[in-house]
Amino acid sequence: MRSLFNMTSRTTTAALTAAMLSASALTLVPSTADAVPPGGYADLVEEVSPAVVFIEVTAKAARASETMPPQMRRFFGDQMPGQSGPRQGLGSGFIISEDGTIVTNHHVVAGAETVKVKLADGRSFDAEVTGSDPMTDIAVLKVMADVALPTVSFGTSETLRVGDEVVAVGNPFGLGGTVTSGIISALSRDIRSGPFDDFIQTDAAINRGNSGGPLFNNAGEVIGVNTAIISPGGGSVGIGFAVPSDLVQAVVDDLADDGQVARGWLGVNIRPMTEEVAQVLGYDTPKGAVIEAVSKDSPADAAGLQKGDIILSFGTVEIADLRDLTRAVATTTPQEAATVTVLRKGREITLDVTVGTLKPNEA
Repeated sequence: MRSLFNMTSRTTTAALTAAMLSASALTLVPSTADAVPPGGYADLVEEVSPAVVFIEVTAKAARASETMPPQMRRFFGDQMPGQSGPRQGLGSGFIISEDGTIVTNHHVVAGAETVKVKLADGRSFDAEVTGSDPMTDIAVLKVMADVALPTVSFGTSETLRVGDEVVAVGNPFGLGGTVTSGIISALSRDIRSGPFDDFIQTDAAINRGNSGGPLFNNAGEVIGVNTAIISPGGGSVGIGFAVPSDLVQAVVDDLADDGQVARGWLGVNIRPMTEEVAQVLGYDTPKGAVIEAVSKDSPADAAGLQKGDIILSFGTVEIADLRDLTRAVATTTPQEAATVTVLRKGREITLDVTVGTLKPNEA
């Protein structure tokens, strides 16, 4: 699973002062920008921990925990990938509504026969999986309680910066409420786990049992869901990934309707522009998405898109690489009209397309 963060404040810029007394030492003077809260994170943890839950799952059989290279891990509970037979698994999650709506990872609950959630105060509830989206690895659970449950709120991931401090609470190795901290190491990471990769990278020590757990900013807002790590040997090496909160919120809202995510569909096979083509066209770097094939009777076919067209923009989104087009189309409401700008035989043209609905087999 995934988890938290090794942290020492690396976001603070440090001013170096030399003090030469006999054999002298260097003194680090940190700035106050983005600093750890005075006294540490104790107040924040006290506020958010009651809403972080620990998930116990009985699965029908062992599931592959990875749809990515072997060094990339999506751990399910306390068992390693490749084991077979019915088993128990552990994960994490967080409550977003007083009536018991819980967010976690899809891979934590996929194939589950039973799901139980345990709160930090010891209360335990049976949970139902009300919706799950494997393409973003987000799932929504529901528990029934006779009192209002503690909650946490989403913050926006749009304004995150590399170097920002983050805190995570989760259930690594089944140990229960564990808190770690660290920084955002990178943004918009593509780890080749799916078509919508846009991960927050952190130096958090994410381990099995942490998947589905929240990543908080200094205001106690959820800005990510811990999901995967790069792990050549199976343990944390300080390179973890979280699904950004803005994407999580959109998926959770969509799942609330019928337990599924409705995504737009264009109906084209695409590839990147090559360096050679970019040079011929006068671009500094490759951009856009080159159409290799157009599906018959698809929205792209109806709009007049052709093999060899280079899609430069879709709606208001400029297409710098293939992920831009994939996300732009997928996040467009089915049956909604969009304007597509393509480069065809050296000339830019604009076409109108009505986006279709992506079916599971087309994903």
